[in-house]
Amino acid sequence: MGEDPRCGWNSKFPLFQSTSSRFIRESLSAYVQDAGPKQVRAWDESIPPLQSEVGEILDVDKSAPDYSTILEYTLPMESRRTDVIFLAKGSVVVLELKGKLTPSQADIDQAAAYVRDLRCYHQECADRPVLALCVPMKARGYISCHHDVHILGPDAVDRFIEGLPSDPGLPPLIPKAFLAETAYRPLPTLVQAARELFNNHEIRPIHRARAATDPAVFKIKDIIYEAAAERSRELILLTGVPGSGKTLVGLRTVHAHFLDDLVVPRENGTPGAPAVFLSGNGPLVEVLQYELRSAGGGGKAFVRAVKDYVKRYSSRPGLVPPEHVLIFDEAQRAFDAEQVLTKHGDVPGFVGGKSEPEHFIEFAGRIPEWCAVIGLIGSGQEIHIGEEAGLVQWREAVEGSAEPETWTVYGPPQLREIFEGSPVRFEETSTLSLDTEIRFHLAEDLHQFVNQLLKGEAPQANAELADNLEKQGYHLRLAEDREIAEDYLRERYAENPEARFGLVASSKDRDLGKFGVANDYQATKRVRYGPWYSDTEDAPGGYSCRLLNDAVTEFGAQGLELDAVLLAWGTDFMRENGSWTNRKARGYMHRARVKDPFQLRLNSYRVLLTRGRDGTVVFIPPLPELNETREYLQNSGFRRLD
Repeated sequence: MGEDPRCGWNSKFPLFQSTSSRFIRESLSAYVQDAGPKQVRAWDESIPPLQSEVGEILDVDKSAPDYSTILEYTLPMESRRTDVIFLAKGSVVVLELKGKLTPSQADIDQAAAYVRDLRCYHQECADRPVLALCVPMKARGYISCHHDVHILGPDAVDRFIEGLPSDPGLPPLIPKAFLAETAYRPLPTLVQAARELFNNHEIRPIHRARAATDPAVFKIKDIIYEAAAERSRELILLTGVPGSGKTLVGLRTVHAHFLDDLVVPRENGTPGAPAVFLSGNGPLVEVLQYELRSAGGGGKAFVRAVKDYVKRYSSRPGLVPPEHVLIFDEAQRAFDAEQVLTKHGDVPGFVGGKSEPEHFIEFAGRIPEWCAVIGLIGSGQEIHIGEEAGLVQWREAVEGSAEPETWTVYGPPQLREIFEGSPVRFEETSTLSLDTEIRFHLAEDLHQFVNQLLKGEAPQANAELADNLEKQGYHLRLAEDREIAEDYLRERYAENPEARFGLVASSKDRDLGKFGVANDYQATKRVRYGPWYSDTEDAPGGYSCRLLNDAVTEFGAQGLELDAVLLAWGTDFMRENGSWTNRKARGYMHRARVKDPFQLRLNSYRVLLTRGRDGTVVFIPPLPELNETREYLQNSGFRRLD
C-alpha cells in the first residue's frame, strides 16, 4: 500500500483483496481521526463485500492486477471525501456507499456531484470515462440509471466493472498520478477567490475557467498599459451572463502586480494607488469585508462601497482619488441622478443633478495623467428603483465630461448601438463579453434555461434544457412541503460542512410569511450578510444560512452565490392563464419612479434562480393560485422531491 495524506487507503486490487478487513479499517480510522461509531460500523459492513467483488474481478480479468482501489479520498482544497474509487480499465469509477435499501434523491445527487467535479477540475479525468455508482448496501443487483448515476447493490459491482469497455489507448491510471496535490483544482466561490487573491495575490489555476476569462483579463491589461503610455482616459465596459466570472475578472485586475509600476506620484508627494474595487451591492461588500476582516481595517482596503466613494469625492470637488483604475461592479445597475440625490442629499457639500456614472467619470477626470474606469455589466439584473436608466448613462457621462475628447470607450459589439452617433470614440472588442457560465461548474445551459422559463416558453423546450443540465450535474428540484426541501439539502450536504445552502425569496411577495418565510422588509433588514454567507452551523449567534432560518431577498442575493438555494416561490410572480403576472406583488414606495414593475419582478426571479452553483430547490407553497405555476415548473424540468 502506498501511504498518502489525501486518502485513507490506496493499493492495487490484489493487495486490497488479500489484506484483512480489520487492517484496512484501522488504516481508515487513523486517516479519518474524527470518525464516530457509525462511520466505523459502516466500514466494517462495506469493506468485506468490496473485497469479495474485487476478488471476482481478479478471477475473470487478466488486467485486473493493475487496477487500483482508493478509499476515503479527500478532494484537495475541500473537505469532501469520496467513499471508494476504482481505477480500472482506463476509467475512474466513483462509488458512493449508503447503508440502506433505497437511495434518496440527495444520495444520487451527491454521487453525481463527485463525478461532475472530477470531470471538470481533475486533470487526470479530463480525457477518461468517469462514472458514478450509488451503492445502497442492502440492495441486490443492478437497479437503474438516473442521468448517468448507476444505482446497484454491492453484489453487482463486479459485473459493472467487467462490463466497462476496454480502451488500449487508456492504460489504468496509477494512484500516484490521481492523488497528486495539483491534479485537482476546483473552481473557488467568489469569497474563496477574494481570500486567495488577498493572501496569495493570485487565484488557483483552473484550466477551463481561465480559458473563459483570461482573454478579457489580458485585453483589460493591454488597454490599461496603453492608457498609461499615452496619458489617456479609458472607459472599459465588460459584459457577461450571470455566473460568467465578471466579478472575478474585476478582482483579478484590481490586484494585478503590473499596476504598481504605472502609478503616477501626486504633486504633493503622496504616493498614488493602483486600483480600487467598488460595488453598489451592499451585501457583497459586507460579505467580502467580513471574510477579509482579519487583514485589518475590516477588509475595507480590499473592496469598498460605491455609496461611500461617491459620498467622499462628490462633496469635496478638489479631492483627487489616489487610484488610477476604478472598477465599478454591476455597472448596469448604476443609480440615476434622482436616486443619487435620494441617497446623498443630506451630505454636507453635496450637489445633486448627476448620476453615478457622471460622478465616476468626473472623479476619474481629476486623476493626473491617465485613468481607466472599468464597468462590469450583468444582463437583465436591474432590480432596484433608480437602476432602470441603463447603460446609456455611461455614454451621457462621458459626453458630458470636462474633456470628452480625451476618453475612449471599449466594449463588446452588442454595446455599439448605445454609442451610435456619439462623438465619443468607441472601440469594439469581442473579448470583453463573457458568455461561459463558470459559476455553475460549467453547466452550459442554465442561463438559456432561466431565460426561456421566465419568457414563458413551451415547457417541452424548457424540459430539454433541464435534462441537459441534469446530465451536466446541475439539479432542479421542487417540493410543496418545505420540510421535505430542507431535508433534501441537509442530507445532500451532510458530509460537506464547507458547503453553503440558504433560503431565498422575492421581496415583493405577500403570502410567504404564512409558511414561515420572513421576506418582509423589517425581517430581511436584520439579516447579517457576512455571517449568513460565511458562518458554519455551530458558529455563535446562529446566523448561518445552513440553518435555513433567515431568508435573503434578491437584494441580499445578487452578486453572491451559494452551493444550493432553497427558493421560496411567491405569488408576486406566478403563472395565470398561460402567462406570468405580477398582479399580487407588493407595491413600491416610490411607485411613480418605477418604469416597469413587471420587468423588475422578472429580473428578481432571474437573480434568485441563478444563485446556486450545484442547483436550485424550489419550495412552492400549497396555494390554489400557485397550481399553474407548480405545473409549469414541473413540466419545465423541475423534479419533484417526495
